[in-house]
Amino acid sequence: MATSSTLRGEERRAAILATIDRDGSAQIDELARLLDVSEMTVRRDLDDLESDGMLRRVRGGAVALEGPRKFGERRLMRTRAKQTIAAKAAGLIPVSGAVAVDASSTVGTLAGAMRGRKGLIIATNSYENFSMLNATADTTAILIGGEQDPATGSFVGRLACDAAESMLYQAFFTSASALHPVHGTSEASLAESQVKRAFAARSARTVLCIDSSKLDSVAVAATFALDEIDTVITELDPADTRLDAYRKHVQLL
Repeated sequence: MATSSTLRGEERRAAILATIDRDGSAQIDELARLLDVSEMTVRRDLDDLESDGMLRRVRGGAVALEGPRKFGERRLMRTRAKQTIAAKAAGLIPVSGAVAVDASSTVGTLAGAMRGRKGLIIATNSYENFSMLNATADTTAILIGGEQDPATGSFVGRLACDAAESMLYQAFFTSASALHPVHGTSEASLAESQVKRAFAARSARTVLCIDSSKLDSVAVAATFALDEIDTVITELDPADTRLDAYRKHVQLL
């Protein structure tokens, strides 16, 4: 009997990890329905997996461990949330002038909305985002130089920061590894954080595009305080209570 129970537990925890690896996060109630077990059982499994260093617990569920990932891996995570965020952010894209976008796959989803805007110049430190933006003759995409981060594939370092600061932008569209009501945004990579700060230093406004799985969490490299961010866009309804801690500090979309 004990062996059977142990095997069921192992299979259950493997299914939880597979779900979180695919989606980036999972809620306790969703996992309970998926696995046909009680929420208490899911909570115990999540606690065990966190103790083993396999995931990170957050309010109401768990998220995948943060760490530098290649663009291709990040692009496949939380795709529905990213599409919702991109649809909201599209209304903030200027018709002309210059904007900056970071190397995140979340902001990369905005590429489609930026196409066809004649006279718009878009600077980025991501080759993947540059390639998507450069697919049309209407806009001008600029890939800033620098050294390529072996973990993420984005361009970072002093040359990248200098290039990012060489233009003036109407807006900087960025994401983050984590967002916390006290500590603001943070990144898994200090080098990535520095490039984002360089873009923001030359931007009239900073727009944070971030999915809700990263709320109320912290990563390694502190990047933006809440008062340095103008707008936060998530896939949630702006009235969602999960955003209450940020409501007084930033515009929510």
